[in-house]
Amino acid sequence: MRYNRYCLLVVLGALLAACGAPATNDLADAQSAALPPATSPTELAPIITVLAGTMPDSTPTAFPALPPADCAVTRPPEPPFIPPAPYPSIPPVPRYAWYGTEQLWTTIPKNGVWDSLPLNPDGYTQKILWWREGYVWTEEPQPALTMTGRRLDAPAPDLKAPRATNAYADDIQSAMLVGVDFPTLGCWEITGTYADQTLSFVVWVAP
Repeated sequence: MRYNRYCLLVVLGALLAACGAPATNDLADAQSAALPPATSPTELAPIITVLAGTMPDSTPTAFPALPPADCAVTRPPEPPFIPPAPYPSIPPVPRYAWYGTEQLWTTIPKNGVWDSLPLNPDGYTQKILWWREGYVWTEEPQPALTMTGRRLDAPAPDLKAPRATNAYADDIQSAMLVGVDFPTLGCWEITGTYADQTLSFVVWVAP
């Protein structure tokens, strides 16, 4: 895109030089000498219009940073869900909220948006933690948690979600962890299933 704009500026400079504008260097002199004379800038207007109209625009369409009206992202529940002890009453990351029940819960962004995710050949990467009362990470290092995801606002390949692993830290306690790849941006429904429980939420994946 920058190269095309540069070419346009060079051609315009040469055209103006042909109208009598002073040339600033030998390149401008050579370009103006190679062009037919023009009597006024007005006569250049059709040429400028044609050049501008033939320039390809490679700038990608802007992708919304916030979810549009047709993407009903999941919001934090009211009253808020509070996990049982020994789990913390609020997530360690302030912009997230607990979501689910004691049988299966996760965290969701309060504004419904995941943005600035790392991009790799498989898509936009995110790590999703899941919890269940009674789950112990040392007893089930590879929990029988399955995850699926589908885009709601446009056709797209399914979410790439490998087998779950375990996780532990003082501020999250025992948890199940899945690293997923979103093949595209957009409105995504995420579903986790563990034992007899299923939990779904909708999130907007933005640049």
